[in-house]
Amino acid sequence: MDRSRELAGAQTDEDARRLGVIEALSWRETVARLFLSATLVALGLYVLGNYLRALAWALVLAVALWPLYDRARRKASPWAVKDLLPIVFSSLVGLLIFLPVATLAVDAVRELRDLIDYGREAEKSGIPAPDFLTGLPYVGQWISSWWADRLSHAGWAKEIVAKVNTAWLRELGANLGANVLHRAMIFGVSLLTLFFLFRHGESISAQCRSASRKLFGDRGERVALQMAASVHGTVAGLVFVGIGEGMLMGVVYFLTHLPHPVLFAMATAVAAMIPFAAGIVIAVAAATLLGAGGIAPAMIVVLAGVIVIFLADHFVRPRLIGGVTKLPFLWVLLGILGGVERFQLLGLFLGPAIMAALMLLWRELAAPSDE
Repeated sequence: MDRSRELAGAQTDEDARRLGVIEALSWRETVARLFLSATLVALGLYVLGNYLRALAWALVLAVALWPLYDRARRKASPWAVKDLLPIVFSSLVGLLIFLPVATLAVDAVRELRDLIDYGREAEKSGIPAPDFLTGLPYVGQWISSWWADRLSHAGWAKEIVAKVNTAWLRELGANLGANVLHRAMIFGVSLLTLFFLFRHGESISAQCRSASRKLFGDRGERVALQMAASVHGTVAGLVFVGIGEGMLMGVVYFLTHLPHPVLFAMATAVAAMIPFAAGIVIAVAAATLLGAGGIAPAMIVVLAGVIVIFLADHFVRPRLIGGVTKLPFLWVLLGILGGVERFQLLGLFLGPAIMAALMLLWRELAAPSDE
């Protein structure tokens, strides 16, 4: 009897030691897996560092356009869904982004050519001082004298160019060209990524939901859906409303005979996507009309701009963005401003999405327990 008890105790001690060794190995394997995963993620982010913004833009565009794409996908044939439809949607997105930029570039080149021609003529004969300068109180005579000494005689441009650091200008031109090339590459990577997101959107979405459930449970999926809804609302509230503001103000610019009304309308639409930025473009348009002697047209532009901005910012945008995300407009505004400050234009969509996710987590945390 005693012998059997000793054997049983020895067996129990052996099992305990084996269990301890297994637990130690399991703990070490867990730490090793976490360390390896963190290292691989860090290396991946390092490799993709220059293209993370392009991937983020593609993801935002795919999430924003997916309802429209899904509606077209359900009506298309299977062979068109696989390749043709993703190509068509990606190409349309590229054209919608490229055409306004190309229009602005062509118009800018045209204006630069006119400015160069004007500069050549001014170089030959000088620029006479405007008559209103002499009428300015206190400083009118001094400004007129300064203008006459530096700009009213022929050859003034050569004197200015001689004082300019041409090495700085060459460096600025080289940096500008490199920046344009880099942004063109980012644009191409975004479109290519968008194509694959459209093509494999369902499988990618299923994989993301499965991973979020494994990592965070049901809460992770709810946060992801809330962020997607925020992107939809932000696109509608910022992009579509901004385009609407630009179209309305474009009509006003055309009726008031503002020079380059299409250019000003496009600038207003882009600026209207950023809070408080549309007023700057409208002010420049009004100043242009005022400089041409059109006081009444300038007042019409200012009045129309105030009405359009007030209605858009106080009624339309809060309902489109806050209604979808259940997010107070103050947090929408702070998300947009903070996102733009940290992520530039991409922050217009990332900022509200992050605020919506944080608000969802706060509501679940602050909700009264069932106990």
